[in-house]
Amino acid sequence: MAERAADDGVDVLLTGPVFFDLVFTGVDGAPRPGTEVYAEGLASSPGGVANLAVATARLSLGTALAATLGDDVYGRWCWEFLADREGIDLGRSRLVPDWPTPVTVSIASGSDRSMVTREEPAPFTAGELVGDRPAARATFVDLGASRGGREVDAWWRAAAHSGTKIFADLGWDSSGRWDPADLRLLADCYAFTPNETEAMAYTRTDSAAGAARALAELVPLVVVTRGEHGAVAIDSASGDEVVVPAVPTSGRDATGAGDVFGAALVFGTLRDWDLEQRLSFASLCAALAVEHPGGAVGAPGWGDVADWWSRAQGGDDRELATRFAFLSDAVPEASGRRRAELTFPFADYGTTAARRSNPEKRGTS
Repeated sequence: MAERAADDGVDVLLTGPVFFDLVFTGVDGAPRPGTEVYAEGLASSPGGVANLAVATARLSLGTALAATLGDDVYGRWCWEFLADREGIDLGRSRLVPDWPTPVTVSIASGSDRSMVTREEPAPFTAGELVGDRPAARATFVDLGASRGGREVDAWWRAAAHSGTKIFADLGWDSSGRWDPADLRLLADCYAFTPNETEAMAYTRTDSAAGAARALAELVPLVVVTRGEHGAVAIDSASGDEVVVPAVPTSGRDATGAGDVFGAALVFGTLRDWDLEQRLSFASLCAALAVEHPGGAVGAPGWGDVADWWSRAQGGDDRELATRFAFLSDAVPEASGRRRAELTFPFADYGTTAARRSNPEKRGTS
């Protein structure tokens, strides 16, 4: 299993908004005005940064989350799911009265999805929640807030200077500018994980590999994801350049798959795996995630990885089995938890919710 951080640190410290997600799957197209469509499945799950938190926790990484949730039925349920079910440290998080928990409805149709979100500005910044000692071995940061001069909460820089590995993303630039100046913050980061469209737009290159080579001059580790075509990565310290194919999947819902990929990449990095193993493991975990609806609910645990590896060893695809031979040593003997179907538990929820209504008892202020 992953080695735990020393002293009061954790393996992964995460910040960002938590959403209550309702995920509809098997929808035959998005509804148009005046029409009604039906879904084959429905799952409820904490979303947003909770996708990452659950994914890292299920891979046995000690995970702490600094986030704001509303002290309403959605926020309390998300809190219980994350703390009680997943074992995530919420000591830096807050349940806030009279502030509504953000809600997202995700509609998965075919291989794509659309979303409707309701969110109000959070009453606390990430820096206020994290405090002065952001001890962790790794964290994720969204650098997209730097666009338009909005970068006001760079708590992660202090963490980077203390040795925390910063895994960064920039996200989609809706302005269409793709200004290379946005990449300046990578100077304080360990890894950058854009998709190929974003990477090529920022670097003005015409291939994922070309974009990765350009970005490798700015950050020690670059991973460019390519969806069903796999991923390409460059470790500038070692000079390794790796291209891996995607893992075959009968995927149903891509919600949270990118977060699962990132969580598995961090796990392999903290375990000092070689670059090809890290990318292959991340691709596998993402493939397992899309086979299960519901964002955080679909994040695989070691039990799911062990089940897949057992099938792969006995299957006909010997190339795939050879590619993942390292899992024989990586999968723990007690293979751990598996994901499970989950819906919002209206029945007997009142008793549990009432137990959470006292801030002193739940460790919040």
